Amino acid sequence: MRVAAQVLLAYLLLLILGAVWRFLPLDRTVPDLVALWAVYLGLTARQRLAPATAGAVIIGYLADLLLGTPRGAQALAAGIVCVFGHLIHRRLIVRGPVRSMILGAAAGVGAGVVGLLLRAQAGHLPDASGEYLAVLGRVALVTGICGPVVFRLCRMVDARFARTHREREAAREGLHL
Repeated sequence: MRVAAQVLLAYLLLLILGAVWRFLPLDRTVPDLVALWAVYLGLTARQRLAPATAGAVIIGYLADLLLGTPRGAQALAAGIVCVFGHLIHRRLIVRGPVRSMILGAAAGVGAGVVGLLLRAQAGHLPDASGEYLAVLGRVALVTGICGPVVFRLCRMVDARFARTHREREAAREGLHL
């Protein structure tokens, strides 16, 4: 149920982002909400990675449909970022906005690199790779700025599904992995 609630919240924010981002003066610089949710689901998946990865892939597929990217591109990137988040979750403590921003920016860069590798494999490399890297850097920056807000929303959902008072307080306080 927790992963389903995270998927619904991500879907709601993707709907808002899909409707609003074209009116912002950011051109192609859009925060990668899918990468943020994927890394969060990977970090918080304790014993079972399959539900978190399935949730991340569903969020990625919904983003593909809503934002107009090729079907499956963000879904695959989200699954890979989720698995990577799970692999590093024992070695990471994410507390405070600065560390959340760094983690969000890293997730944005990781998802962008996976997208670039998918395009390269399909033979659709961008013409100006320097321009693509500049856009990737701006996306990572905006994703990092949005990271603390998205992680706080995710923690609020986790707090609602906590079984004990201790788990609820830990979810509200932050990711302590």
